[in-house]
Amino acid sequence: MRRRRINSRLRIQFLALLVLMGLGALGLRLWWIQVAHGAEWTAQLRGSSQATVRIPSVRGEIKDRTGLTLVQNRASYEVDFYLPEMVKGYRERFGSPPLTEYRAIINGMPKDQKEPDIIQIVNHGIIPRLNDLDLARDYNASRLQRHYRNDTEVPFSYIKDIDFPTMAKFSEHDVGLPGVDIAIKPVRSYVYGALAAHLLGYVGAPDELNTEDARKFTFYQGDVEGKSNVEKSMDEYLRGKPGVRYLRRNAKGTIDGVLREVPPQQGANVFLTLDGRIQAIADEALRAVSRAGAVVVDPNNGNILAMASVPSFDPNTFIPSIKAKDWKALQKDEGDPLVNRAISCLPPGSTFKLITSLAGLRGTKNLAGAKFSCGGGVSYGDHFFSCWVAKKHYTHGTIGLADAIKVSCDSFFYQYGNAAGIQSIDIVGKLLGIGEESGLHLSGEQTGNMPGPEWMQIHHPQERWSQAQTANVSIGQGYTLVSPLQLAMAYATIANGGVCYYPRLVDRVLNQDGSPVLDEHGKVAVPQTPRVRTDLRQEISPDKIDLVRKGLWKVVNEDGGTGGRARLKDVVVAGKTGTAQATERGQEENVAWFACFAPFDHPKYVVAVMVQGASGHGGEVAGPIATRILERALGQDEGKFDMQVAWLAPAHHANPLQLIKSVAYHDAGGNLGSEDEEDADQSQNATAQMASSDASPDVEPEADSQGKVRRRAAVPVARAVPVATPAPRNFFQRLFGARPQPAPAPTPPPPTRRRGVR
Repeated sequence: MRRRRINSRLRIQFLALLVLMGLGALGLRLWWIQVAHGAEWTAQLRGSSQATVRIPSVRGEIKDRTGLTLVQNRASYEVDFYLPEMVKGYRERFGSPPLTEYRAIINGMPKDQKEPDIIQIVNHGIIPRLNDLDLARDYNASRLQRHYRNDTEVPFSYIKDIDFPTMAKFSEHDVGLPGVDIAIKPVRSYVYGALAAHLLGYVGAPDELNTEDARKFTFYQGDVEGKSNVEKSMDEYLRGKPGVRYLRRNAKGTIDGVLREVPPQQGANVFLTLDGRIQAIADEALRAVSRAGAVVVDPNNGNILAMASVPSFDPNTFIPSIKAKDWKALQKDEGDPLVNRAISCLPPGSTFKLITSLAGLRGTKNLAGAKFSCGGGVSYGDHFFSCWVAKKHYTHGTIGLADAIKVSCDSFFYQYGNAAGIQSIDIVGKLLGIGEESGLHLSGEQTGNMPGPEWMQIHHPQERWSQAQTANVSIGQGYTLVSPLQLAMAYATIANGGVCYYPRLVDRVLNQDGSPVLDEHGKVAVPQTPRVRTDLRQEISPDKIDLVRKGLWKVVNEDGGTGGRARLKDVVVAGKTGTAQATERGQEENVAWFACFAPFDHPKYVVAVMVQGASGHGGEVAGPIATRILERALGQDEGKFDMQVAWLAPAHHANPLQLIKSVAYHDAGGNLGSEDEEDADQSQNATAQMASSDASPDVEPEADSQGKVRRRAAVPVARAVPVATPAPRNFFQRLFGARPQPAPAPTPPPPTRRRGVR
């Protein structure tokens, strides 16, 4: 009996010990979770009770060299659909959502898939309410479906850049629909419309979603990216850093407020070498013709002060996206407004005689004192190359280099070019950047042709190089192709006495605090020092370069010169005219050129102008345009002219293919008339290389049949019957509608621009 009592006591004690050990282990576990690792679990709990929204970054501004803002940001309101929230809200209000089937490729095999029919959900659950408020708009249903299938993290833009009355209606009424949000975003504003449009470029939505970045957020609003020109080449600096908005979820998983927000940071500001006033002068002067390009360069450092092309376009049309009909209109325009003619390459005509002249002066050639006779033309093989004066029934006689430049004698340069040799012409051309990339990284830039025997063997192996080919190249025709930019840099080399610079367009890039942007090595990312391509004085002595300068002076300032129309009062101008024939889109047409610089002794500006479709000569068509740019730029420096930079509509002529005989400005000063140079030789026509951007803009498609909205006056759309009372307000209205987060320093659009809903 006694043993039984002892055994019972031991069993009780053993059970008590087990209970105590269990309680101890439980306490130790609670301490381990709540104390030792409490912070980790708290973070996880916080993460599960919040949602994150990526706030797009704000791009930096683009300014001219004086600080004039050319591109900035403005506030844009849009109506967005958060499609997962919309499907969830439909399920809560109406029951199971309608489904649709589609064929998808899973692991390389086609397979039928089912998903909520987002089009029916929008048309039956969202559009009727918006229609009641007269806020419904037509949309592209196919695009909506693709967006839901591929980019659920990103809100679908239902209405972009809404006008004030529409915004007021959304603000006035409680829409009360899940997944419908009024968002304010910073978008690009090209302050002066079409001014410098071919240089500045435009932005658009990225071609591909950054899925890895999107997974970090509950809702993802991506950045825009540069699609062309400066917006594209400087994209890495212009882009800022995105922000994050942290939203609080309640116990039911519904978001009911903002926890905190990390605002986005604006990108760096890009300062161009461009001068807004000179750009406005060039744009205005070029509008006298329908298809042309012009470049203004500082010959002392290679800085581009202006670059214009007509016809032009308004880059604001691409913001926030371009309508499909507007994009089609740009593509079908006969004048090709998207083509930047300042960096397109065409036969340069007699303006190329500058390169031929220098080729005969380098090294052992020493043709400085050479004279050749003009008898109306020269024969090479079975072809007679005539001089332009043959049609006027006289000859230039026996002349030297400076006078040959003055009267643009073809016969002289046929013989002079062959005496110099194609190899020497090719070397000088490449030293001056002919046939070479400029380094500006402008969209669609063409390199042109600096033809020679090696070039011929690659591009036309069935042909053999001959003296006839050299004769053609010597006067800037045949296969020779040059852009206005390349020609401007070549003439800048002669203007400054022999230093050939690379063209510069970006002067500096500064952070928002004014400090220069640094690269990964801690050095200034964009240095302000000029870049020298070559020093021509190492090939040609300064006195021989001066001989060519003297010839260019004679062209404008002596009687009988082909560029007398470029003469200005109180300013000595030097330059060269040119006329050539090119083939574009299967059509042959004349191309008029004029390149000049001034003042002659201390040049400040070099201007190169090219006009397509000229029935007149370079001095008649391109000369007055270049002279107007030069005269006004110099007059502005002296305080005699004040060019106001203002909003500019796109340049467009009703008949862009109409031939142009001559150009005259009604307020032009007393420029002197002169004889004109040669007609374009028709023995060989090169095909022009036109610089059109291959960028894919963000095109907003037209509404399709499923996205057509029946207005209230029409038969009403049948509504689904709700199965439960919806919540009075969706979190997107509470979050964005009542408390919109303004974009950093948004600026209003120019007064002439007002884009509303369709």
